[in-house]
Amino acid sequence: MKIYLPFFLALFFMNCATMAQDKLTKTEEVITEVIPAAAEVAPGIVLPYHQIPDYPEKITAGTTIGRTLDGLGYRYYWATEGLTEKDLAFEPGNEGRPAKDVLDHLHGLSSMILNTAKKLPNVRPRPELNLTWTEKRVATLQNIKAASDIFKVSSDEEIADFKIIFKRGEAENAVPVWHLFNGPIDDAISHVGQITSYRRSAGNPINPFVNVFMGKTKE
Repeated sequence: MKIYLPFFLALFFMNCATMAQDKLTKTEEVITEVIPAAAEVAPGIVLPYHQIPDYPEKITAGTTIGRTLDGLGYRYYWATEGLTEKDLAFEPGNEGRPAKDVLDHLHGLSSMILNTAKKLPNVRPRPELNLTWTEKRVATLQNIKAASDIFKVSSDEEIADFKIIFKRGEAENAVPVWHLFNGPIDDAISHVGQITSYRRSAGNPINPFVNVFMGKTKE
């Protein structure tokens, strides 16, 4: 019996190691389904809106627009945090757009908001951008933050001069900044709610500690 004991012990530990490796492999397979956050694929990038920024020091037309955009940014951050390939491919089944198309639209809306802040035209048809989902998420969040920062430091007189400009070929037309609210901002907030609903239906709800009223997420 003593002769075979080392053999059986070695066989036992080899079996344990194999089981552990199988478990690790399965865990890795599950993890790779989750699309990595930008900070994981691009070290040094810190995404805005993990938390909503502090209150502006005073209420102005610009800080009001900025705070509204901050609320949008916070909601978008958590609605899109930890999305999987399954979530991106989700379709509601009622002839609605799949999630990835809604997210493309959200990226376009964020570009329109930033172009308004920078007084740049929105070129139509919109140029095609070959971005990965992670790149698109980073760009959307950065667009919202950049626009918010510009509006917050703009005087009431400057805000009155902002316009949403559209350009098709040589023709340009513009509408007053009022349309920023009932246009791209309201539209974006609605679509963020849509993504939140989609991912819940797909079995991957948002972090339960997200508090959109306070703009803070309990760690």
